[in-house]
Amino acid sequence: MWRQGGRAALRGKGRAGRPRKLSPAQLRKVEKALKKGAEANGYTGDLWTLPRAAKVIEQVTGVSYHPGYVWYLLRKQLGWSWQRPSRRATERDDKAIEQWVKERWPQLKKEPGASTR
Repeated sequence: MWRQGGRAALRGKGRAGRPRKLSPAQLRKVEKALKKGAEANGYTGDLWTLPRAAKVIEQVTGVSYHPGYVWYLLRKQLGWSWQRPSRRATERDDKAIEQWVKERWPQLKKEPGASTR
């Protein structure tokens, strides 16, 4: 015996919970803006922080997110991961360092008073 609604009542009603604020097209726009880099978006230093990313998302889409949620959005919806910036100076000259270590450092070690004590 069929109850009210029949087979149609058994079908899924779709995604449960609150609908997403950003459409897939908006997410693509956000990712494109973020890939340009922080400096291209008006920030000094090409380093993304969550508050910066939240501001760009709001500028591109008009939708505001708490910076704490931006990490979830970047990680789960865009597939980004947390990266630690390298701590090397852009002016670093590896050849000059290598030459110093091979030539100058041994001379300094041989000088009187150069002990490690």
